[in-house]
Amino acid sequence: MTDAEVPRQPNTFALWREVDDTRIRTRLGGFFYVLAWLLTWVFSAAPGSLMVSGVLGCTVFVVLLAARLLHRPDGLDSPEQLQCWLDRHWGLILLTSLCWGQAHALAVYSDAYNDSEMIATLATVAFATAMTFNFAMRRGRALLALALLYLPGLTVMALNWQQKHAMLITLTFYLGYLILVLGRNHREYRATLDLELKLLEQQSQLDLLSRTDSLTQLGNRYQFNNLFPSLVANAVRQGEPLSLVLMDIDFFKKVNDEHGHAGGDACLSAFAERMRKVFRRDADALLRLGGEEFGVLLPGTTLAQAWDLAEHFRQELETEGLMLAGQRLELTTSLGVGCFSSSHDGDADAFFKRVDGALYRAKREGRNRLVAADH
Repeated sequence: MTDAEVPRQPNTFALWREVDDTRIRTRLGGFFYVLAWLLTWVFSAAPGSLMVSGVLGCTVFVVLLAARLLHRPDGLDSPEQLQCWLDRHWGLILLTSLCWGQAHALAVYSDAYNDSEMIATLATVAFATAMTFNFAMRRGRALLALALLYLPGLTVMALNWQQKHAMLITLTFYLGYLILVLGRNHREYRATLDLELKLLEQQSQLDLLSRTDSLTQLGNRYQFNNLFPSLVANAVRQGEPLSLVLMDIDFFKKVNDEHGHAGGDACLSAFAERMRKVFRRDADALLRLGGEEFGVLLPGTTLAQAWDLAEHFRQELETEGLMLAGQRLELTTSLGVGCFSSSHDGDADAFFKRVDGALYRAKREGRNRLVAADH
């Protein structure tokens, strides 16, 4: 996945990270189960006489290897899908562990495998060690996998205590060590994941700050430049209307001159708050484009609907003004409005210029008015 595809929601990111780690760490593991059983069979006392168990074991582990490789986490984007993939893939891991545990028990139990019993035992130790270090993200499931790998062979050794007690005791102590290490690795994995989540949160906050005007808390010009072309492209693709309202505060320099820059900042903040009360749908994107110029992107909104909202905003501002330091400030705004048209707008820039032209006509014609963009 690219950085753009990494999920930003904490719960989804945690599952995505676990899926990605599991996919990478399990990719080649199945091959070594095949190889370990093949060596156990080939180096037994009489491989030819063990053809049935040898071929059957190879077939089982080859099928499990293929199942691992084919079970890819492609196109997963929701927590439910990610969790489902993890559950199924862990099912393959546990099934492989169960099969190898039985294979090891067979090698320890059958005299026919005496010459290669040590190969199977060493492979069990290797698989259990790999499980401890590679799959500590799910401690409970990893413990179950260790039990499936280890306990069948240990059970057979316990039944043959007189001959196998030294190996049984050694493997039991090593199993205890693996359980302790698994707990430590699990805590380290969770700590690393928590750190990644904190970094993701900081990155999201920085991204929000880079896209937000610090004074008005509206989207800034950078946000507009990123959002506007994508909304235009989506409107073309979906065949839905997209309207744009551009507005300038009339004679804003006079506000700064009479109330100072602090008063001007308070005016801008109050103007933005008034915008939020009128353009309040979740899909509406409210932006400060610079200075005293503002804009509103209205997806799924016709020109008539955008006109009504913009005119309502203009009339309300003219009638009520803004409250500044406990006093009413008379204020008006000039507005331009337009709806994207494939026949008149070749791209997002052409659409913006058309609406921007309407805004300047409103200012030239006396301000405090709304003008629709030419078709």
